[in-house]
Amino acid sequence: MKLPYWHVDAFADRPFAGNQAAVMPLDEWLPDDVLQAIGEENNFAETAFVVRDESGAADWELRWFTPACEIRLCGHATLASGHVLLGRDGNERVTFRTRKAGLLEVRRSEAGYELALPAIPTERSDWPEAVELLGARPREIWRSPDRYGIYLFGSEDEVRALAPDLRGLGALGDDQFICTAPGRDVDVVSRVFVPGGGVDEDSVTGSAHAALTPFWAARLGRESFTAHQASRRGGDLTCRIDESRAWLGGRCVTVVEGTFHLKR
Repeated sequence: MKLPYWHVDAFADRPFAGNQAAVMPLDEWLPDDVLQAIGEENNFAETAFVVRDESGAADWELRWFTPACEIRLCGHATLASGHVLLGRDGNERVTFRTRKAGLLEVRRSEAGYELALPAIPTERSDWPEAVELLGARPREIWRSPDRYGIYLFGSEDEVRALAPDLRGLGALGDDQFICTAPGRDVDVVSRVFVPGGGVDEDSVTGSAHAALTPFWAARLGRESFTAHQASRRGGDLTCRIDESRAWLGGRCVTVVEGTFHLKR
């Protein structure tokens, strides 16, 4: 069996930046163990699989697999999927039905693409065990029931200097540890650690910015702002809150287009 395959750098304007994702359109769903094996073989943070949505609720069904498990939401691989499908089909927008994140959308924009994710609200909280493992004390902690945690620091330098105990953080569960501060050249800077989910430090995290968008929009007193995720690869986004949706803007670069050979 031959399956179409794209390797895309998402939230990037050049190769070797942003976050890597594999995108694989399928004629029908393969067994879950096969999807998982493909995700492990690709060895990216996420592989996105799409199948035409026969229900009519959206254009495509969408699922995401890390090398270790299926996950509930992935922003950068959704953006990468939109990049592949819009480029291939020539449309202006594409919608995706997901199992746990609802209906998602990618559309063309002046900046490249905009991705609509459900905005993730957080509430003021505390987690002394996590703070100790981060190795630096944030000014505030905000968390959601879905295991997204925002750790607010006073400066970009503090965020860039973080060297957390990743093994210890991973033992706390599959939380996203979203460390953020005001930026120097952009409005907001962040780093995101998800060791319990198999990703020590993510390159550019769309789902984390679905939490950062309402958080920072309220603090900045405006609906939109610019953001940079200060990972080794790095990535730039625009963020905009629109009622219950976070719109994330960015570009994508196709690095590889080819065929995945699957023997069954």
